[in-house]
Amino acid sequence: MKTVKWLDEHFEEVILVVLLILISCIELIQVIFRNISAVESLTWPEEFCRFCWIWSVFISLPYTIRKSSMLRVNVIADMLPGALRKIINIAVDLINCAVMAVMLYYSWGVVTGIKTSAESSPAMKWPMWIIYSIMLIGFCLGALRAIQMAVIHVKNFGVKELTTLEQTMADAAEEAEAGKRAEGGKA
Repeated sequence: MKTVKWLDEHFEEVILVVLLILISCIELIQVIFRNISAVESLTWPEEFCRFCWIWSVFISLPYTIRKSSMLRVNVIADMLPGALRKIINIAVDLINCAVMAVMLYYSWGVVTGIKTSAESSPAMKWPMWIIYSIMLIGFCLGALRAIQMAVIHVKNFGVKELTTLEQTMADAAEEAEAGKRAEGGKA
């Protein structure tokens, strides 16, 4: 059960960190190769890193849904009564799920169209349908995470939800406490 909980909290985060590390290391290698005049510059790193950036965009969709950090304005919602705010959150979750499902449907058509064309990437010669498959993964995970958040919001309907300001203050207090504990450990 601990593994499932850990995956629930960190699955997309781990993938995003791995992609960022790959981008950083490969770009560093590319810079080194460019600056060594005796060695010819590599042809594939820029394309690979571009693919990693694209993949990170699609993996960040379910991550932001799960962490409730999608870009939205909460000023009006924070002024509403708690029950109405929770209803709005559930509606937003269902709208997110619907949007992800529609995008998943259309991305399926894109991926199958690219697969039938047998197109490959210029430098690495990877089949482009594999590169584009990240859309399917990202939108599918996004829809699942939206459903998950709707269930969480329904289950916690009676629990008081903090406003954006209250949550920000609680997060700041938690970070300050963590900083104090870290300072205490150094002494």
